[in-house]
Amino acid sequence: MTNMRLKDLPSFIRTTDPNEPIFHNLMEGAEAVPKASALLLHTYQALESPVLAAINSMYPNRVYSVGPMQLLLNQIQPTHPATALDSIGYSLWSEEAECLRWLDTKATNSGFITHCGWGSMIESLTAGVPVLCWPFFSDQVTNCRFACVEWEVGIEIEQDVKREMVEEMVRELINGEKGARLRKKAGDWAKLAREATGPGGSSTVGLDRLVNEVLLRK
Repeated sequence: MTNMRLKDLPSFIRTTDPNEPIFHNLMEGAEAVPKASALLLHTYQALESPVLAAINSMYPNRVYSVGPMQLLLNQIQPTHPATALDSIGYSLWSEEAECLRWLDTKATNSGFITHCGWGSMIESLTAGVPVLCWPFFSDQVTNCRFACVEWEVGIEIEQDVKREMVEEMVRELINGEKGARLRKKAGDWAKLAREATGPGGSSTVGLDRLVNEVLLRK
């Protein structure tokens, strides 16, 4: 994690309160990691290779990157839709075919205003959508830094921003030159996500390893 500033670290790490409950919960989790059979991470190799390498150096042969999970879930072929979806806890609204057909006729120039929670971030990367980052706390500030600097898919919104600035940023993201560059980069990450979850991809291999080395061994 290079070029990180103090304000880019998760808020509960920067606390000056020795009794901060979230910090203590985090430390308890960190202390339990050495006892874990496996570390299952919702990311993919191309996206966070240095981070994964660093974690793997501390816990060899126990790190499994298996993301983006939504792409792996989409590969499930249900024999009975309701039963198959219920079994994995993946609830879906019924698709509105007319709306989808209309969307398919439109140019891909959308953007996403996000608080930068990890679920939102990896879904945006998977879809190839650039983001306006408006983080508040926790790991959101760290994800914002990665999105804007490392992955080059985002624009950061300052905390004291006014509506006029948000409008300007939205217009830039959708119609501006910088928005076009960010969209191109987001598309590149989406392609790498599909490769990671395709046949022989890093996440597909990671999931196979998890099943064979951890789940079937028990």
